[in-house]
Amino acid sequence: MKFGVDIPFVHHLGFQLVLWEGGHSQIDYAPKPEHLNSFGVTHGGACMTLLDVVMAVAARSVERDMGVVTIEMKTSFMQAAKVPAGVALVGKGRLMHRTATMAFTEGTIYDDQGRACAHATGTFKYVKRLATGPKSVNDLNRSEQSVISTD
Repeated sequence: MKFGVDIPFVHHLGFQLVLWEGGHSQIDYAPKPEHLNSFGVTHGGACMTLLDVVMAVAARSVERDMGVVTIEMKTSFMQAAKVPAGVALVGKGRLMHRTATMAFTEGTIYDDQGRACAHATGTFKYVKRLATGPKSVNDLNRSEQSVISTD
């Protein structure tokens, strides 16, 4: 299953989209050794990226032609996100409420025993294209990035 847009960092981390519909999302993520911290558990930055993406995907699941940008995110780490090598953490996202321009979401990361490791809430803004300057915009990065002049 594809994310609908090309996100190189997501590919680098190896996120696997499992669910993307009706305000819900699921992404599986098997951390690699280079994604661990000095305690041998998944780095908090990798966990926050998973939470950010799973919430954004939940927001986009009801408006697939739109992109979203993160406005605000609050994360709580409840326990170490540790799984055996090759086993995936599971990130689940949910769209809690939306307006015409904003999405209010939550996401949770679960270990291989189904225990919640981290939880976040996030606010996202729906966008069609991102401004790159006073007179140009970028389309969503679908397969190749193109710049469109607004002149």
